[in-house]
Amino acid sequence: MIFTKEEYIQRLKKTKLSMQQKGIDLLISQDTNNINYLTGYDAWSFYYSQCVLVHVDLDEPLCFVRAQDAGGAYIKTYLKKENIIVYEEKYIHTWPMHPYDSLIDLIKERKWEKLNIGVEMDSHYFTAFCYEKLKQGLPNSNIKDSERLVNWIRLVKSDAEINLMKGAAKISENSMKVAMETINPGVRQCDAVAEIQRALFMGTPEIGGEYSSIAVLLPTGKGTSASHLTATDEKFVNGEATVVELSGVNKRYHCPIARTVHLGNPDQKKIDAMKATNEALNEGISAAKPGNTADDVAQKFWGILDKYNIKKESRTGYSIGIGYPPDWGEHTLNIYKGDKTILKPNVCFHMIAVMQFGDWGVEASESVRITDKGSELFCNFPKDLHIK
Repeated sequence: MIFTKEEYIQRLKKTKLSMQQKGIDLLISQDTNNINYLTGYDAWSFYYSQCVLVHVDLDEPLCFVRAQDAGGAYIKTYLKKENIIVYEEKYIHTWPMHPYDSLIDLIKERKWEKLNIGVEMDSHYFTAFCYEKLKQGLPNSNIKDSERLVNWIRLVKSDAEINLMKGAAKISENSMKVAMETINPGVRQCDAVAEIQRALFMGTPEIGGEYSSIAVLLPTGKGTSASHLTATDEKFVNGEATVVELSGVNKRYHCPIARTVHLGNPDQKKIDAMKATNEALNEGISAAKPGNTADDVAQKFWGILDKYNIKKESRTGYSIGIGYPPDWGEHTLNIYKGDKTILKPNVCFHMIAVMQFGDWGVEASESVRITDKGSELFCNFPKDLHIK
């Protein structure tokens, strides 16, 4: 196990308390991150239906997985064997049969079919078909959205989680260094990413890396005016900028960073934009302290952009921690105007300034941890415009 059994027990207690406050007797969690958080389960099996069931009166969750993946659950989780429930292969991609048919049978066997059941309506992999199966199969249940209940519990990290994120940060630093060394005129984007991915998996002498929940993002040239572009087989060109966004991973915990590199001498407008971006990031992070809100951080950030008459509509940060594809955000706190989430020690977020100006852009980001008196950065890597 990655964490002590006591830590998993405390996570379960917090989950049950939140369930009681929301009037939920049984929670069905299909969010891959939440499954890992509550049980320790970690396998690339999330493309099939799987979930964790938390009952307010049970001492352990139930882990509901495909029979083929039971071995992984036995190895990875802290659960007793009887609390790992498997469904048969006949439910896999045999419409109209579905794994949730087996889940409904389990709920009825346990006589839970009349309970208040919470589900994760907006979770990846919890499909409309999953929801319809539950509604049709449990007509006497009160099925409602759990409102990201477990996600919000994950917002404040334990010290053990913070240590894993610090390890991920070291991998991010090493990998960004490789990116800055590898991106050169005439080099194919895909070849550069191959070297970056090698660094992400090699990790450090102390910590091996893992697959990230988002591919290495590499918008280049005019692509810097867009978001979430990945590498192609085109070559880097002198006179163009490239944005690199990546994250090291340590036991599924992420610490992303983004930087911008420019090949050749940049226009003054790009130099000025990068300076303003970093000034806004630094100013926003200065407000990241216990008792302040996400809105306080956002107001400081946008205050600098207003000074330079720079317009930006998208949010500039989100909470981070555990990550599985397709993204590494926790889907709770947003660094955006109006978000009144109160910052507490060990809240962690990725503060990212994606700045786009017509057919070009620059970008920088930091992974931030709230401390007892202020905040600290996970990574130590210059965020000035890297000019080669």
